[in-house]
Amino acid sequence: MKKKVLNAGSGPVNPERLQRSFRSENWQEVRMDVDSRVSPDIVGSLEDLSPVADKSFDAVYCSHSLEHLHPHDVRSALRGIFRVLKQDGFALITSPDLEPVAALVAQGRGDEVAYQSPLGPITALDMIYGHAASIERGNFYMAHNSGFTEERIARLLLEARFEEVLVIKGNCYDFYALALMPQANRAEILSELLRGGLNFME
Repeated sequence: MKKKVLNAGSGPVNPERLQRSFRSENWQEVRMDVDSRVSPDIVGSLEDLSPVADKSFDAVYCSHSLEHLHPHDVRSALRGIFRVLKQDGFALITSPDLEPVAALVAQGRGDEVAYQSPLGPITALDMIYGHAASIERGNFYMAHNSGFTEERIARLLLEARFEEVLVIKGNCYDFYALALMPQANRAEILSELLRGGLNFME
């Protein structure tokens, strides 16, 4: 039987947006997004996961989704993620890391292009406030309402009752946070993520 991953804040259909660890015959992706125009399997927002049944997913993947929530809604979202995961499941979260982003701003480089993305050039201010070009075109879902450092996301996940949290740096001023449920097989999950290019073992 395939394992199920909830891609929370999936955006438009694009297999490349799903972390490589989940792009195998072992996983079934269920897409959830607040924007019905991207035709998700579930229309909904992270701060209210009530349409999703308790303990119904083996993994939850949030790629650049949590920062779109207001701070008080982030806590609700993480509690909801914990609720919908099976006892041996895990959450994988990636988001801009405000610590190196803030360093760019402090150096007077907030408007400089920090890296290229599928959306185009990304600046430090885009990482803080949301992708300005998309917002200018009327996609207000792209605005950011919160932000995280490695320390903050780990603390919030532990407050949401996850058993263990590991955080590693990404490649583009971001981080990956792995949150394990109480009965998660740590070694197996770390090995699976390593095959997908994420090394939490260092």
